[in-house]
Formats: sequence, structure tokens, C-alpha cells
Amino acid sequence: MRGVLSLSDVEAARQRLSKAIYATPCAYSETLSRLTGSRCFVKLENLQMTGSFKERGAANKLLTLSEAERRRGVVAASAGNHGLAVAFHCQRLGIRSLIVMPEWAPLIKVTSARYHEAEVVLAGANYDEAYGHARKIEAERGLTFVHPFDDPQVIAGQGTLGLELLEQCPDFDAVVVPVGGGGLIGGVALAIKSKTPRVRVIGVQAEEIAAMQASLWGGKRLTLPAAATIADGIAVREVGELTFELAKAHVDAVVTVNEEEIANAILLLLEIEKTVVEGAGATTLAALVNRKVALEGKTVVLVLSGGNIDVNVIARVIERGLVKDGRLVRFSVLLQDRPGALARLTALIAQSRANVLHISHDRAFSHARIGETEVEVTLETSGREQIEAVKQGLSEAGYRVREVDTKP
Repeated sequence: MRGVLSLSDVEAARQRLSKAIYATPCAYSETLSRLTGSRCFVKLENLQMTGSFKERGAANKLLTLSEAERRRGVVAASAGNHGLAVAFHCQRLGIRSLIVMPEWAPLIKVTSARYHEAEVVLAGANYDEAYGHARKIEAERGLTFVHPFDDPQVIAGQGTLGLELLEQCPDFDAVVVPVGGGGLIGGVALAIKSKTPRVRVIGVQAEEIAAMQASLWGGKRLTLPAAATIADGIAVREVGELTFELAKAHVDAVVTVNEEEIANAILLLLEIEKTVVEGAGATTLAALVNRKVALEGKTVVLVLSGGNIDVNVIARVIERGLVKDGRLVRFSVLLQDRPGALARLTALIAQSRANVLHISHDRAFSHARIGETEVEVTLETSGREQIEAVKQGLSEAGYRVREVDTKP
């Protein structure tokens, strides 16, 4: 293992960060508790100044730089949040910063980093390609590289979140943490297990790119193919050396959630907690709601790691969440191609009190026979029970009905 990290490093980081970062609330949610069957608390890291937990590690690293390193300036590679945190704290400390982000990085993260006087370079199709470009710039310009997760000072800074939890919610049984490169869960697990070993530490990854889970199962660090996910902040192909060792030593389990589950969790947090959380941050609720780990009856803390979601993406994410939740559904219906047939169909739908949002009427390109037409109708419903009622009503009226699968 590169370097040595202990509880004393995390405690020193907390002292160092006392005036640099925000001790975020850890709020109890009655509604989420009822929904998940647990006693549920949410750690609101989306309320940090730059909208994510990344400030903890970035600030701790920057505060430990030598004067010579500060004068040279720093470079960081980031899917967005780490770069934004580095830029913000460099501005406060008077350090020049250069941030390399993937070309698809959310606009909110790019513009925010530039607002904090960082030089932003967009390079590569994913984090790993941006990382490689940042390393080249490091060598060319003699800058100090601030790693987003595989650095002892960064991990120690992230671990301060665990120390806060032990004070804010001392009787909790488990903490659920998003996992990308592993810096957050490594630091949190080290802090919590060192002081309260009985607490379970559970990681959550996007099913599309679960590098930590695959590496733990395989017994060594594995590099996964690049993949797109709503949880762009944790889309890391290979976990760190140090973070992998910490996960092996202290993490109880790593589970995965799919894209629809993440989208639905974002929607639940908007509606129930009135808080905006990005895909990576919503993975923890997605895991709990979908029973990816058995925590019924337990006191559970969900780390909502960040809230920097692009406003242009929110509408699409909400729609996917509504589909997963059964509040949007699309039916394909075959009906006789004659006057009044469409009106009769919509009247039957109205009897079930579903709301028609969109109708597509296709004669030329459908599989319907001559004399028939295929209609696709998108409905707003109250959930699965109402969907089944609409489907049953149409079938009993003689229509051939098929629910359209929205999954890719």
C-alpha cells in the first residue's frame, strides 16, 4: 500500500478543516424511513459551498502543500466536483489552479470552476482520458497534481465526514456511501470502523461501471470499459491503490443500482426532501429503496454526496424517475381504423382517471393489419395499480394492449 493512513490523520484533517468547510446537517426523514422500513437519516453534502463532499479532501490537500508547491500552482483531473472544489479553495488560498475535465462534463461544473478563477481544459471522452491529459500538463508545467481520490491527504479529508456522523447520529447501525474511485468510502470507513467497529459501511456504485465491486470480487484492482451513467460523478473505470486497500480492510459490502433506480431516487429526493441531488449522490437512496442491502429496522445514514446536476438534465432524469415509479406509462394499442375509434379509446382511459399526455397515431409504419391502426399513448398515472386498471379496462373492451418497455 502506498503511504500509511490512520485515524489520527483523519482527526488532524478535521482540525485543519474546522474553518474551511461546512459541517453539513444529518437530518432525519420520517417519509424516507416509512418508505424504506428503516430509521433513515440523510447527510446533506450537497450543501457544501461547491455542492459536494469533494471540498473536504481538496481543502485538506491544499492546506498541507509547501510554500514552493503553492507558488507553482496545482492541476487536477475531475468529472466535475473535485475540480470545482479545488478551484474554490485555490481561489481562497491564492493558489493558481488548472482543472482538466472530460468534454461531456456538466456545464454547471465547468462554468463554476471558471467562476473561481481556474483555468479549465476539456479533454477526453471520460475521466480516465482527462486524468491522462492532466498528468501530461503536470509534467510540462511543473504543477502539483491534486488527485481526486488516491491520495492520503485527500482521503483523510473525506474521512472527516465519518467523524461528523459519529457525533451527529451516534446510534446509527449503517452508513451507505457512493463509490467512484473510493476516496470517500475509504476515509469514512477508516474513521468509523476505527471508533465504532459495529457500524456497517456499505458502498453503492452505478451498475454500468462498478469498478470497486468488481475489484473486490476479483481480489485485485480491475479496469472496466468506459460507460455512460446518470451518476457521472462516480463513473471511474479503476479505483485507487490506497482506496482499494482501505475498502478491503474496512468496507462491509458494495452493491449496485441501475439507471432507472438512480433516476427514481433523484425524483424522490426532490419530492420528499425538497433537495436537489445529482445521480452519484442519489445512489444511496436508490440502494435502500430497492432493498439492495438488508437494513430494515436499522438506523441508517445515507450520504447524499453532491447536488451539481445540470439543469438541462433534470427534466430527462425526472421523466425516467416517473417511469420507474409507475407515474408515466406508454401503451401501444391496436384499434379499428374508423371514425370515432380514437375518441372511444380516450374515453375508456378517462374512466380509469389516467391523464393522456401524448398520442401518436400511425398507419403507415406499424405492424397493424389493413383496416387497423396502431396508437401509442403516453399516460400520467398514480402508480402501478392504476396502470393495471387501465390495461385491464382496455383489454376487457376488446383492445389489444401492450405496455411499451422504455429500457434501452
